[in-house]
Amino acid sequence: MRYQPDLTRLENCMRRAMRGEELTVGFLGGSITQGSLASKEENMYAYRVFTWWEKTFPQARFHYVNGGIGGTTSHYGAARAVTDVLMYQPDFVIVDFSVNDDPEEDGPDRNDEAFPGGKASKTAFFQETYEGVLRRILGWSSAPAALLLNNVYYDTGQNAQEYHNAVGEWYRVPYVSIRDTIYERMKAGEYTREALTPDGLHPNDKGHALVAGEITAFLERVKERTEEADRTAVGSACGMLKEDDLPAPMTANAYENARRLTIREISPALAGFRADTREKTGHLDHFKNGWIGRRAGDSISFEVEASCIAVQYRKTIRRPAVSAELILDGDTEHKRKLDGNFGEDWGDCLFLEPVLHHGRKEKHKVEIAIPGTESGEGTAFYLMALIIA
Repeated sequence: MRYQPDLTRLENCMRRAMRGEELTVGFLGGSITQGSLASKEENMYAYRVFTWWEKTFPQARFHYVNGGIGGTTSHYGAARAVTDVLMYQPDFVIVDFSVNDDPEEDGPDRNDEAFPGGKASKTAFFQETYEGVLRRILGWSSAPAALLLNNVYYDTGQNAQEYHNAVGEWYRVPYVSIRDTIYERMKAGEYTREALTPDGLHPNDKGHALVAGEITAFLERVKERTEEADRTAVGSACGMLKEDDLPAPMTANAYENARRLTIREISPALAGFRADTREKTGHLDHFKNGWIGRRAGDSISFEVEASCIAVQYRKTIRRPAVSAELILDGDTEHKRKLDGNFGEDWGDCLFLEPVLHHGRKEKHKVEIAIPGTESGEGTAFYLMALIIA
């Protein structure tokens, strides 16, 4: 039987727009959502979709929230969903992590030490963090309608849509797959890869327009369905699903209430590390509100109560960079190296390294120190945050 999403929230969102209400349209995802390789904001898929709402419902007033951050997975998305999107009380949210959560790709959160089970371990991890993102959105007080977006690697056709969309189907949330549409048309010869993306991943202006077109075509179909239902007086009730109406979790669901701890939320013990006194100017002003270590022997330690812990730090292209070591609960035999050097050249990376997954929910001690082998020369080690769940 073909999957049938529950469009109640989205239909009611459109009814409110038809009545001329004030609504907020939000986006949470990675670099494509942020707008990478679009020549200007107006050409990004996200802004084009926002513009569709404005043009389609001119009687309403809309607000735009873009929570896209390049190079980030749904693990980080679960920890920042509230501060980057949900605190603005959105009515409609698009979620896009299908390329960054792909277990076949190298990138943030994919170090073998954190995932000794290989691809299967990574797949299970990212399915769980993705469910955490979706449950946080669906359970939010504004009860937003959600739409899942599956972007794709145009050279390989890879993405995470199988296990992402399995989560979507569990909650009956609709999705739009770029792999099943634009990518298939490209393979059939309708477009060349170079016409859509210069690097095989990030769309150019034409690519962003096509992605937006797939989303707005879906929204148009929902609008027509909603109008027809209202004409025949069989529309859905105006009530919206609340958190208590969500089904039981599909996974262990440890990350639904993930939290990001910076200098605003926690005061660790500092011995050589110093708190960064500069203020952030927005969610894309990444390397602020953290802690800085440079010299051999500099250390910082945290005590947190959690069953899942990850450390977020900067990997920089300004090599050489100072590296650090992490010790969890005094286990010096299994130190974790936090290498501050980034092997890519596209920019500094917000590297997120899991150090405890499905552990005991109790107090844990996290110690990070600059080892004696470091000379202190080069770019300082920047610790951005702890993420706990």
